[in-house]
Amino acid sequence: MSSSTGELIEELTGSFQTAIRALARRLPEIVIGLAVLVTALGGLALAGAALDDRAIAGNRVVTTAEVLEGSSFSRTLIRFALPGGQAVVPERGVYYPRDLAPGETIVVEYDAENSELVRVAGRSVLDGLAPMGAGVLGVWVVLGPLALWLRRRRPFGSG
Repeated sequence: MSSSTGELIEELTGSFQTAIRALARRLPEIVIGLAVLVTALGGLALAGAALDDRAIAGNRVVTTAEVLEGSSFSRTLIRFALPGGQAVVPERGVYYPRDLAPGETIVVEYDAENSELVRVAGRSVLDGLAPMGAGVLGVWVVLGPLALWLRRRRPFGSG
């Protein structure tokens, strides 16, 4: 290995170590930032759900739907018919799908102007408050103490 290659590797190693030390000094702030980000995303998700609920309530149509196979954790697929007879399977599934089973017939509400906005009848953003709140609280229960512990481990004078 030539001396210039060795010097380059040594310089890169030094730069990498400096970056790692700087990152380690800021780790408590990074952890808190992550918790704040999760909290903000949870709030935005609830705000989006409230806006969707408002749109559905503004142009509400009530009908029955069938819960389909192929549902996953992130969405529950349903099929319902529009007044003209056209079958609709909303791409993102139904909102507030708790306790639905494939093959079940349910009552849904959808936005007459956008049949992709559909929720289980009688459910709203309020049904999402508890799970979202529990999730955000869980994040803070884990990351809050972790950030405090990391901050206490940080040497004095390093931030």
